[in-house]
Amino acid sequence: MTNLTDICAQLLDLSRKSGADHASASAAMTEGLEASVRDRAVEEIGRSETLDVGIRVLVGQKQACVSASSHKPDALAEMVGRAVAMAREAPEDEWSGLADPAQLADSFPDLDLCDPQDADPDALRDAALAVDAAALGVDGVEKSEGATANWRRSAVAMATSNGFEGARKGSFWSVSCSAIAGEGLGMERDYAFGTSRWHEDLRDTAEVGIEAGERAIRRINPRKAPTKNVPLIFEQRLATSIVGHFLSAINGAAVARGSSYLIDKMGAQLFPKGVSIIDDPLRVRGIASRPFDGEGLASAPLTLIEDGVLQTWLLDCASARQLGLVSTASASFGIGSVPRPTTSNVTLAAGERSPEAMIADIKDGFLVTEMLGASINANTGDYSRGASGFWIENGEIAYPVTEATVVGNLLEMFANLEAANDLPTDKALRVPTMLIEGCSVAGA
Repeated sequence: MTNLTDICAQLLDLSRKSGADHASASAAMTEGLEASVRDRAVEEIGRSETLDVGIRVLVGQKQACVSASSHKPDALAEMVGRAVAMAREAPEDEWSGLADPAQLADSFPDLDLCDPQDADPDALRDAALAVDAAALGVDGVEKSEGATANWRRSAVAMATSNGFEGARKGSFWSVSCSAIAGEGLGMERDYAFGTSRWHEDLRDTAEVGIEAGERAIRRINPRKAPTKNVPLIFEQRLATSIVGHFLSAINGAAVARGSSYLIDKMGAQLFPKGVSIIDDPLRVRGIASRPFDGEGLASAPLTLIEDGVLQTWLLDCASARQLGLVSTASASFGIGSVPRPTTSNVTLAAGERSPEAMIADIKDGFLVTEMLGASINANTGDYSRGASGFWIENGEIAYPVTEATVVGNLLEMFANLEAANDLPTDKALRVPTMLIEGCSVAGA
């Protein structure tokens, strides 16, 4: 098996000999297996294996990145030579540079990210067929748009010229299904999925298929939504997009550029009291867990919102320098790329009421289950997205809705948000269903 740490060491040695002042080397190996079926017939069973290596070099305050898919000595030497030549011609970036050696991680917690169980092609095929059959077994489902079962295992390594060396392994299992209900022009589709680090934590295949089928069935015969200001309920998997817009706005790169509607909101009450949002890269078996970030800094839980108040930006070393702050160990890991601020496992704390209780208290409202497109003003937070879902009347789901537009402002939406108690467990971005006041729906 290829030793990724050795490859990184070779790249660093070559960068020194080529005249780079500093460098960060990275390597990754991935193997995967996927089975896909449609309408109870196997379409494909495929295996993939990849190896990628990369180097980021700095010559003074100039930098360049190059990647390749070969670890042969000649290929590595050519890649490093090209990177150094590119760096010498690049414009200066006063914020570039490696992390302070004092910040580098020197020990790594065991986060239990790699399932030792290997995938079996026959087992994955059977899982995909089971998901597909479960969806087709739902009364009213006409056909399957496809079902898949996937397994992937990866190993990554990184080393920097200022003393960091680290490696980690991880595995992922997933199943998914898309079902179609209705006939002719009245056909509707919907989907369901599950993902986990370990196979034993993966959702039951029948459960995934049944959910996909039932979701498709309930969308049949939609109507246009009325145009009015009403409470919105974003179901669990759509609520993540609202938090996603918040995370984009506190990204240190956006803040440093001045392109964030939250640029002057540090320490401000953005969400109602009691709301907390935490980024935890050390969650055991977490989908996006990591013992170190993309610049070699030790990972640690980070409170983004506490009691509704904004606590920090998401910072890598470059954005931290530009803002006169310290990195929050939020740098992305990329093969031969410049680090950027990113998140790991983000959780918005669950509230007290169930989604059903929220719906029961609404006389007139809109349950949003799917969104299309996006128009988000990064400087003001103005928000407009196409949506479909279900209209709520007198505390009950009345009828499916399509071709609606939801309009609001993210600052007002954050301030009028209530989280439900249905926090998911199998996602990197864990957000419960949420009720939001203060938006408009444009329909017929």
